[in-house]
Amino acid sequence: MKHTEIASELFSKRYYCSQAVLAAFADELGMTKEQALKVGACFGGGMCKAEVCGACTGALMALGLKYGMYRDGDLDSKQRANSYTVRFLDEFARLNGSYICRELLGCDISTDEGKAYARAKGLFADECPRLIESAVLIAEKLINE
Repeated sequence: MKHTEIASELFSKRYYCSQAVLAAFADELGMTKEQALKVGACFGGGMCKAEVCGACTGALMALGLKYGMYRDGDLDSKQRANSYTVRFLDEFARLNGSYICRELLGCDISTDEGKAYARAKGLFADECPRLIESAVLIAEKLINE
């Protein structure tokens, strides 16, 4: 199953975008699906504040698993991870106009009014899956470099 299919299936089961994206890469990055779902659980909906899109945070966690610093003093890995972060966010914003949830959706889903607007306009059903796919494809490209 493709990463995009895994993420789409998880999101359709009402997991957050952050969980769906991270879990799509979990097995190959040394994490169980359960661990990925738990780690990604507090990042959906722009960390419940309509900030950085959860699909982006899930992808960045996956990139961190691949490239992140984990040995004391390994500043090369730290710089490499920072570079991948910037590249990911720049590409996501180029393709989607932003990486901030409220800008992407045109409403603030941290409020009841914003959530109601997003539901009424079908944003969770239409826009979020497109953003998840975009995040997965960009992350996939960077992970496979």
